[in-house]
Amino acid sequence: MNEGPLTPAENAALPTPASSPGERTRVRRLSIVVAVLLALLAAAALALAWRTQQRVQTLEQELVRRQQDSQVQATEARTLARQAQETAREALTKAGLLEGRVAEVALQRGQLEDLIQSLSRSRDENLLVDIEAALRVAQQQSAITGSAEPLVATLRQADERLARYSQPRLEGVRRAIARDLDRVKAVGVADISALNIRLDEAVRLVDDLPLLVVTEQRKPVPVREGTQKPEATASAPPPRDLAGWWNALRQQLRDWSDIAWNEVRSLVRVTRIDHPEAMLLAPEQAFFVRENLKLRLLNARLAVLSRQFDTAQSDLQVARASLERYFDRNSRKVTVALELIKQVAAQARQVSLPRPDDTLAALSTATAGR
Repeated sequence: MNEGPLTPAENAALPTPASSPGERTRVRRLSIVVAVLLALLAAAALALAWRTQQRVQTLEQELVRRQQDSQVQATEARTLARQAQETAREALTKAGLLEGRVAEVALQRGQLEDLIQSLSRSRDENLLVDIEAALRVAQQQSAITGSAEPLVATLRQADERLARYSQPRLEGVRRAIARDLDRVKAVGVADISALNIRLDEAVRLVDDLPLLVVTEQRKPVPVREGTQKPEATASAPPPRDLAGWWNALRQQLRDWSDIAWNEVRSLVRVTRIDHPEAMLLAPEQAFFVRENLKLRLLNARLAVLSRQFDTAQSDLQVARASLERYFDRNSRKVTVALELIKQVAAQARQVSLPRPDDTLAALSTATAGR
């Protein structure tokens, strides 16, 4: 029966032939070395296994710790996710409410804009109507009083209101107001208060005005140089010779003659009188002349106050004629009174005030444009 080749174990089990002692020694040493190597390998394997076991335990602990941390984090994440979901639901709810409120606000805003536009249109119309009514009232007041102050004040007030309102659409109205204001200011209207003051001053001067029939206080006649009074001549030292006596006597006679001549000149006065009837006034009639003049001036004052300038001109003309006929025109007070009457007569004129037609037309256009 054929047998196959032997294995190494079988070869080792076969009896070996006797060997020499040196070979045994080498074999024994080789066995010891192998045994030491095997022991070292076993120790290294054990150490490696122990180290591996320690690392495995460390890894297991780390894995357990990380797993616990992961579970905690997962729990927290689930909690946060749940909270986020609740927050998201609340946010969606609030967003829905906000959208509803935004829609309501948008609707209210549209309504408010419509209301503001309606109010703006009403305010514009009310402003224009108010200005127009104020202008018409001021025009009536100016026509009644004959003064341009009410119309000027109303135009200025209207311009200030439009300037505060600051609407470009109403700039045409402001330009029309400026034109009417310049036209009204250009008209020379009588200053009633100043005219009344002048008439009052003229009435106050009437009692002090000198009449032609009243003799004025005589002014002293100037004495020639070199003339002396008799007392002064008498007090001079007496001359020592005949020629001195003669010269003194002649000088004294000359002084006496000069004094006598001056006295004679002061007794006689020559005056030119254009109206001889003024000199025929009795002293008791002078009172009535002054009172009549006062009444004429007071009537003129009342006519000026009532804007009846034709009546005032007539009274002023009569008063002026009375002053020129019965009073001394050489007196400064009479000159002042005549000048006051002339000034009043020159300014007391009926002046037609211009109408604010441009402003009224611009207001009508602006109102129709709304």
